[in-house]
Amino acid sequence: MTPYFNHAGASPHSPEEEAAALQGRQHIEDAMLAHLDNLTKPRGSLGKLETYAIKMAGIQNQVPPHIRKKGIYVFAGDQGITEEGVSLYPAEVTYQMVLNMLSGGAGINALAKGTGWEVIAVDAGVAGDFPPDEELPLTSARFIRAKIGKGCRNFYKTQAMSAEEAVKTLEQGKSLADDAKEQGYDLVAIGDLGIGNTSTAAAMLIAAGFSPDEMVDRGTGIDRERLEHKKRIIREAVARRKPAQTGEAIIEQVGSFDLGMMSGFILGLAGKGIACVLDGFPVTAAAYLATMINPRVKDFLFAGHQSKVSGHPPVLDKLGLSPIVSLDMHLGEGTGAVIGGYIIELAVLTARTMASFSQAQVSGKDIVEEKY
Repeated sequence: MTPYFNHAGASPHSPEEEAAALQGRQHIEDAMLAHLDNLTKPRGSLGKLETYAIKMAGIQNQVPPHIRKKGIYVFAGDQGITEEGVSLYPAEVTYQMVLNMLSGGAGINALAKGTGWEVIAVDAGVAGDFPPDEELPLTSARFIRAKIGKGCRNFYKTQAMSAEEAVKTLEQGKSLADDAKEQGYDLVAIGDLGIGNTSTAAAMLIAAGFSPDEMVDRGTGIDRERLEHKKRIIREAVARRKPAQTGEAIIEQVGSFDLGMMSGFILGLAGKGIACVLDGFPVTAAAYLATMINPRVKDFLFAGHQSKVSGHPPVLDKLGLSPIVSLDMHLGEGTGAVIGGYIIELAVLTARTMASFSQAQVSGKDIVEEKY
């Protein structure tokens, strides 16, 4: 299907260019609304599906939008903070779960297969060394070696990474956004895989100004006693590091290679016309830091789901993102993101394939609109 409306937008720099870009996007979204209103249905009857289709049109500068190919990038990394006993599982589980994902045995493999996503496992900072590709079970996922280091440092005792590593982490994430463009993805999702990453996510958000009581949760299912220990460790760690309230400083002081790389990935997607679906709490924390660096990245972000983790809803609310689904999930790996992203795809498919009133030779459009 050839799009009947297509504008190529330039990345704005000056206030004038910014205003022009916003005006251009509004023009596209208005055209998309008109397209939807001319389909054989009562006006607005597809509810949020129409909202998603309109947002996709604005992101792609195209009416109607399309989704031809989707990729879920799962960022894996180990967290030095696990040395403080904040997680139920040992750090080596991260390495083992990456191998499980590559062989097709993870939850994300099942859901991605059912919803048509390609899985990309990214070694952003796993403590173990993976064997050569020819020795890996690469049956269900593509594997990208982007390791910055073998796990970030324990930010309870010292800063999570050096300033140079923080810069490299963000740049590596941006290079993966280039990969997404080269692969031809119209829609990408971000997943997380790393024992202890809810502790890192909570620390980053507390450093950004969120309440510690809201941000620290049970994660993988720790008991009440360990939860209180986790809260104390994270509060004290942030107090010790005292990072400046900038995205870059927070990543350097209390972040991690995997979450920082997610932030860089989001930053790198700017201007590429690719929509991005967020998963749960750790991914949303990384997205929040990306918006601290460039607030406009919110324009192409979707919240795939609302996690059961208590800190997730307040961060989504601050980002101004409404979750597409809420299924009490808290697995990670991008599992909620691919479900939400599939609904976005259905919205786009409907907008592209439904007949208009004139095409279907359906009369009484004005009556239908007045009735509904």
